[in-house]
Amino acid sequence: MPQDHAPSPPRGASPATLADPPAAAFDWIDEACAERHRAGLVRTLRPRPADSPLLDLASNDYLGLARHPEVTRGAAEAAHRWGAGATGSRLVTGSTELHARLERELAAFCGFEAALVLSSGYAANLAAVSALTAHGTLVVSDAGNHASLIDGCRLSRARTAVVPHAAPAAVRTALTGHDGRALVVTDAVFSVDGDAAPLPALAEVCRTHGAGLLVDDAHGLGVLGDGGRGALAAAALAGRGDVVATVTLSKSLGSQGGAVLGPARVIEHLVNTARTFIFDTGLAPAAVGGALAALRLLGREPRRAARAREVGAELHRRLAAAGLAVVRPDAAVVSVRAPSPGQALRWAADCRRAGLAVGCFRPPSVPDGISRLRLTARADLTPAQLDTAVDVIVATAPTP
Repeated sequence: MPQDHAPSPPRGASPATLADPPAAAFDWIDEACAERHRAGLVRTLRPRPADSPLLDLASNDYLGLARHPEVTRGAAEAAHRWGAGATGSRLVTGSTELHARLERELAAFCGFEAALVLSSGYAANLAAVSALTAHGTLVVSDAGNHASLIDGCRLSRARTAVVPHAAPAAVRTALTGHDGRALVVTDAVFSVDGDAAPLPALAEVCRTHGAGLLVDDAHGLGVLGDGGRGALAAAALAGRGDVVATVTLSKSLGSQGGAVLGPARVIEHLVNTARTFIFDTGLAPAAVGGALAALRLLGREPRRAARAREVGAELHRRLAAAGLAVVRPDAAVVSVRAPSPGQALRWAADCRRAGLAVGCFRPPSVPDGISRLRLTARADLTPAQLDTAVDVIVATAPTP
């Protein structure tokens, strides 16, 4: 029944108490904010216009497909046919024929038996780690892993052993003597320095000790392997019964969402147990349609993957020749180290003022505490754009 006055407060609570909570409750935020300012670690949102004048070396659009006409048309047609949203979780109303089609084609492209699409790559990693572990499981995690894998370990109820970066011998030591289920988790390409994990060696250690291998191939799909089929395909590990991969649809495929790929029994297990799948709304049809269009386009134009690697190698060569501390990339992530968080921030800002967008990684986003510019080696960069990017980065570099 309509009311012409505010409802009465619960018994025992005065209107003043409800309307004016104690101001001190969040005073600690002010000190945390001040500390971030002192450390030069403040982060801000910067909405971009639809048609930015900046040359983009900051996004994860490795193949330049986010604005490709086929991809945007695939997204628009899917939204028009299936609606703006999935309308529910995948197990209720959120699974469409389009989702199933993407899962079949993505699994076939990457060389796996089955796939499961989720709302993000982050959700895919949480789903895979938590569903494949339990109390008593040993999870061995690379120290350089992405935050989503780290959070998956934290939520898994398993015992986690963090081992030195890209060290199969340390993984072997961690597994030795463990009696029970074990899972080794690693990025395929690490998002900070762009280096690749030693997947064949890790797979051998896992097989020797009966452990599963879970690989986040977010930065490998579309860049590594034959025609961009990913790091696991490149290492001849795709499709093995003890290997599971996660991928994102938001980088090389220019869309949004994530997926888990692996044996059919693993995917069926996730459908029944993975909380970030069961209790989350399904991926929007537009994102599914865009990702499917991008996947098909990559299948027809496999040269895009090799071009992304070539651009990465050229960026490394020219920036290293200019005397910058640049890490040799194994895929399309090019990392240029900066002297301090403040100088990294100023360097990125100077690049932006000169018309170039670059990523800026500072603690706590970097596990080693070293601040960096993070560059995207995009397959669609022209030679002139590559020249411009190198010239701006070198000209704006901080003096030692």
